[in-house]
Amino acid sequence: MAVDYIVIVVYLAGMLAMGWWGMRRAKSKSEFLVAGRRLGPAMYSGTMAAIVLGGASTIGGVGLGYQYGLSGAWMVVTIGLGLLALSVFFSARIARLKVYTVSEMLDLRYGGKAGVISGVVMWAYTLMLAVTSTIAYATIFDVLFDVNRTLAIILGGSIVVAYSTLGGMWSITLTDMVQFVVKTIGVLLLLLPIAVVKAGGFSEMKAQLPTSYFDPLGVGGETIFTYVLIYTFGMLIGQDIWQRVFTARSDRTAKWGGTIAGTYCLAYAVAGAVIGTAAKVLYPKLGSPDDAFATIVKDELPIGVRGLVLAAALAAVMSTSSGALIACATVANNDIWSRLRGVVRRTGDAHGEAHDEVKGNRTFILVMGVAVICAAIALNDVVEALTVAYNLLVGGLLVPILGGLLWKRGTAQGALAAVAVGGLAVIGLMAGYGILANEPVYYGLLASLAVYVAVSLATRPTDEATLAAWRERLAGRAPESMSEPVPAHH
Repeated sequence: MAVDYIVIVVYLAGMLAMGWWGMRRAKSKSEFLVAGRRLGPAMYSGTMAAIVLGGASTIGGVGLGYQYGLSGAWMVVTIGLGLLALSVFFSARIARLKVYTVSEMLDLRYGGKAGVISGVVMWAYTLMLAVTSTIAYATIFDVLFDVNRTLAIILGGSIVVAYSTLGGMWSITLTDMVQFVVKTIGVLLLLLPIAVVKAGGFSEMKAQLPTSYFDPLGVGGETIFTYVLIYTFGMLIGQDIWQRVFTARSDRTAKWGGTIAGTYCLAYAVAGAVIGTAAKVLYPKLGSPDDAFATIVKDELPIGVRGLVLAAALAAVMSTSSGALIACATVANNDIWSRLRGVVRRTGDAHGEAHDEVKGNRTFILVMGVAVICAAIALNDVVEALTVAYNLLVGGLLVPILGGLLWKRGTAQGALAAVAVGGLAVIGLMAGYGILANEPVYYGLLASLAVYVAVSLATRPTDEATLAAWRERLAGRAPESMSEPVPAHH
């Protein structure tokens, strides 16, 4: 194991070094929160794929393959489909808005009334997402170093908090790029072929397992439908995903880079399911499907390769964790704290305060990071926490966000009502049906949509000046800082 340990320690030290390097680049709010909106296609696709393919997609994806066979790929497939839909239909528009948060987009579209409530919902979602990624360290470090759960969470969490606080989005982008490469080599190029060969190839896998393991819809139609609702739509509106779109150099980069990342997700989904199916042949009686990844890595891979694949799992978890952490801190600072202080700054950099803004955002990442580590130690169930996060996000925010982008008649009152009713409906229904039930997100979404349409039609249309400013932003013609004069078009 010594070689494996060295591989992993070198990897973790590399992450911290990236954080230090990023700190020297992140001199303004724009550099710190959205990498100066300067990422080209290669960096953009790599980091986008890294953030959406986290521990749930890697360890959970292999676990679903262990449980259901090839149809276990559906969860990660729906994540890939969401990223493709976002990239093809919306990302160019989102990139042109030049904002920092989803709530700022809602304010621009509806005239500055939806920010705090939507900010609180988005904050709860990104916090839960960061917590679930942080819990996942426990599984990996437990296999690696046989340390107890609390220590594992503190160790993994502290490294992510350190590099995220130091360099913000620049550090996270650099570490994500390394994580993308490590994941591709570890999971797709090494673990996948080795697992299939060890299980005796596809013919042996087919002979050993029930035919349902090779049925593409084996996981069940209703489950697939719920995955689409939660993950495909969740990809369209999450602050952690939008904040990556804001880093693109141009709207073309956002569109094509995201399309490549989405296609990569589909390949990763199939790989995870195949690895899980192979693990079922090798270890038919594991205690939990989620142990499949760690067990196959520990028992079947040669020394050195094992270290690289475990580093790939760590990479998967860290990329989602750091992305969710900076999203959570950005929302807490820009959408909640600055408004509660009564200082509603418009988007863009106030030049005189550039340095203070970086310092403020750093402080928020540090504070949120500590909160995430504490919550991760207290909570146990990753799937439950993630379900709560996505149900809240989709039930509360999907309708007002997509409504704002697609329907001119939507109003601020309609948006606020949709956030409040959708969010409360989801919470109430989870209490009634149980957290993992499908009904909360179905009915919550329907309630949100009905209220949005009804209230929007019953209230006065958004005033023309707000809509005109919104169209300018969507076309990419408005300056980034709202305090600057808009150049006259001749």
